[in-house]
Amino acid sequence: MEVLDPSVSRDDQPLCINDSLERVNTSQIPADTKSCIKARHTLGFLGFLGFALVYAMRVNLSVAIVSMVNQTAIPHTEDNDTSDVCPKTKPINGTFIPSAGEFAWDEKTQGIILGAFFLGYVTTNVPGGRMAEKMGGKLIYGLGVFLTAVLTVISPFAAYWGLVPFLVVRVAEGFTEGVTFPAMHSMLAHWVPPLERSKFAALVYAGANFGTVISLPVSGWLCSLELWGGWPLAFYLFGGLGLVWYVFWLIFIYDTPSQHTSIDPSEKAYIEASVEKKDENDDAGVPWLSVFTSLPIWAIAITQCGQSWAFYTLLTELPTYMDKILHLNVQQNAFLSALPYLSAWLVGLCISSFADALLARRLISPLASFKLWNTVASLGPSLSFIGAIWAGCDRMTVMLMLAGLGSLQGAVYAGNQMNHIALAPRYAGTLYGLTNAAANACGFLAPYVIGSIVEGHETLARWHTVFWMAAGINMATNCFYLMFASATEQPWSKGGS
Repeated sequence: MEVLDPSVSRDDQPLCINDSLERVNTSQIPADTKSCIKARHTLGFLGFLGFALVYAMRVNLSVAIVSMVNQTAIPHTEDNDTSDVCPKTKPINGTFIPSAGEFAWDEKTQGIILGAFFLGYVTTNVPGGRMAEKMGGKLIYGLGVFLTAVLTVISPFAAYWGLVPFLVVRVAEGFTEGVTFPAMHSMLAHWVPPLERSKFAALVYAGANFGTVISLPVSGWLCSLELWGGWPLAFYLFGGLGLVWYVFWLIFIYDTPSQHTSIDPSEKAYIEASVEKKDENDDAGVPWLSVFTSLPIWAIAITQCGQSWAFYTLLTELPTYMDKILHLNVQQNAFLSALPYLSAWLVGLCISSFADALLARRLISPLASFKLWNTVASLGPSLSFIGAIWAGCDRMTVMLMLAGLGSLQGAVYAGNQMNHIALAPRYAGTLYGLTNAAANACGFLAPYVIGSIVEGHETLARWHTVFWMAAGINMATNCFYLMFASATEQPWSKGGS
C-alpha cells in the first residue's frame, strides 16, 4: 500500500477521494470480468435511456407551447424603437404567420406553466434520495420514470380541460421525476468503482442531454403535423416510450451487485472490493445539523443553483427566444434549440473520460479536478450568453456561441456531480437530492423571472438582460464553490458528529 504524505492535506493527496478510493490503490482488488457486456453497463444503459425519456417528457412542452398558444389573442406592447428588434424572416408567400394555437396564455402565464414542473420537482429530491437508500434505487428510479410517463400521456387532456388542471399535472410530473436523479446517485454509489465514476456518471446523466437533443426537433416536427392537433403527439410519443422502458427496467436491473442473479462472479468481486460497503450504522438517521452546517455541501448546492439558472434559461426559454426574437419557424426553432445539448452531451463524455484518466495517472488531485471542471462548466455557458448578446440578430453566430461555448456545461459531470460521493458515500442519494432540490428551485424561478422581464416587450434589450443575469449568477456561484469545496469524506459520514 502506498504511504501518503501526512503533511499534505487529504484534499491534495493524488487519489484519495474517500476511504473506498484508498482501497483501490491496494494490490488486493481482484480483476474485473473480461466480458464485453457487464452488469453495471446494463444499469448504465437503461439509466441513460431513463434520463433521456424523463428529459424528453420534461422539455417537449418548451417546443409545444409555441404551437399551443394563440399569439394573436395575446395583447402586446408596441415598442417605438424598431432598431431593438430583429427583422422577421418571411415564408414563401411573403406573409409572417403568428402561432394560432388554442390557448390565450400571455408571457407571464407561460412562464408559470413552464416553471410549474419545478415546484413539484424540488419537493421530492431529498425524500427520493432517502427512499432510494432505504428501499433501493431500482424501485424509486423505476417508479419515477413510469409515473412521469403516465402523467405525460394525460397532459393534453388536462390542457384542454383548463389551465388549472394542466398546472396540476405539470406539478405532479415534477413530483414524480424529482426522485430520479438522487435515486440513480444512490445506485451509482453501490455499483461504480471510484476510478470509473466521472466517466460512468457522464454516460448515465448525459441521457438528459440526449433526451433533450431528440425531444426538441422531434417535438417540433410533431407540432407541425395535422394529426390529432399536432402538439399532443409530442406528449403521447415520449410518454408511451417511457411505459415501454419500465418493463425492461423491471426485468434487468438490481439494487446491488450482491442481489444480481446473473452477474459474473469476477465483476461482483471487483465491484464489492472497490466500493465501500455499508455497515451496521447505515440505518442511522441522516445527521442533518452537520449536513446543513457543512460548507462543502453549501458549495455544491450554490454552484448547482447558478448552473441550473443558466441551464433552465436555455432549456425552457430558448425556444421562445428563437420564436419571438430570431423569428424561426417551429421546425427550425426545435432543431437549433437542440444543438447546445448535443454539443454538451459529446463534450461531457470526452471531458469525463479525460478527467478520469488524469486521476488514474495521479496528475491531479480529486479536489483540483472537481474545481477545474466545475469552473469550465460554469465559465463556458456564461461566455456563451455574453457571445449571444454580442451577436445580436446574427442567427448563425448566436447558435455557434450557444452550441460552442455552451457545450462546456458538459464538464459538470467531472465537476460537482460526483462530489457528494466523495464527501459522504453513505448519504450520497440524500445529499444529491438536497443540493439538486436547491438547484432546481432556481429552475422554478428562472422562467417566472424571465417572463416578468420580457412580458409584452419582446426586444433584444430585454433578452440581453436575461442573458447577462444568467451569466452573472453562474460565474458568481462558481466562485463560492472554488472557495469552499472539499474532496475529503466528512467525519459525520463515518458516524462522527
